[in-house]
Amino acid sequence: MKICVVGAGAIGGLLGAKLALAGEEVTLIDRGAHLEAIQKNGLRLVMSDGAEHVAKNVRATDDFAAAGKHDLVILSVKSHIIEHVAPQLPLLFDPGSMLLTAQNGLPWWYFQRHGGPYEGRPIECLDPHGTIARHIQPERIIGCVVYPAGEIRAPGVVRHVEGERFAIGELDGSQTERVKRVADALTRAGFKAFVLDNIRAEIWLKLWGNMSFNPISALTHASLEDICRFGPTRELAATMMREAQAIAGKLGIEFRVPLEKRIAGAEKVGKHKTSTLQDIEAGREIENEALLGAVIELAHLTQTPAPACETVYALLCLLGKTMLGERSSVRLVRLAA
Repeated sequence: MKICVVGAGAIGGLLGAKLALAGEEVTLIDRGAHLEAIQKNGLRLVMSDGAEHVAKNVRATDDFAAAGKHDLVILSVKSHIIEHVAPQLPLLFDPGSMLLTAQNGLPWWYFQRHGGPYEGRPIECLDPHGTIARHIQPERIIGCVVYPAGEIRAPGVVRHVEGERFAIGELDGSQTERVKRVADALTRAGFKAFVLDNIRAEIWLKLWGNMSFNPISALTHASLEDICRFGPTRELAATMMREAQAIAGKLGIEFRVPLEKRIAGAEKVGKHKTSTLQDIEAGREIENEALLGAVIELAHLTQTPAPACETVYALLCLLGKTMLGERSSVRLVRLAA
């Protein structure tokens, strides 16, 4: 299968490298020093067990037109970047091309091919100008929930931290040959891929942790383990999760995992820094809309109170605004003894 990965960062790089090593025809689209290193040396992948692999049989470019047409396009840029790349994505599509979305948080397409009273309704904070919807037909989209964690260790080097599961599914819940084909490709690459008939419920389950732990970690510089083992932040996370559960319930979503079990799962991850904390430390823009802004938009839509989520969202937005204004990053600096 011809596969293009748009955004060869922690998750896109992991996917691209393993798919290429499994024999798929892979093109990576990225930019800057990371792209230059991949073009020169291939994409180096360091696994959680210390094993290292180099995918040299990948094409890498920053030119969407030069990349050509593909059977599958994996969109693995941050959610706030999608609006900027959306006008170029049609350059990668044939009539039958699929788009697999691999972002944290709620997706812009949440109500597309949804059915019910909100069918086709945009989530405005994720696609405020309608740019994404104009350039990506809903019929192309296959939803995805990403469970692995990783990081860019250096230009051209991606480190896998933990996890190997990907949940995927058609937006209307149908079991199609094309979604099975994508699952088979991921399985051949060494991942655990499973096809669901309700991908939105799985998105909420993953979001349940991201929308609470990620912002709290960004504001406190604490790891998942530290947040869960400190009583006040554990309770704050639980309060945010209860608010989200009430919102999701009004949209017909049932959580298959109890709240305390979901928190315990986050605690078991240990000292891992969330992706949002990594962005704060690197001075990158924060994914606050997909993680919390969209949740609050749906709270208003369903008339569900969410005061804890709104408070944390306000703090996270102000932190992002301050960083942008100061052109700075925020990190802890160890003091001299």
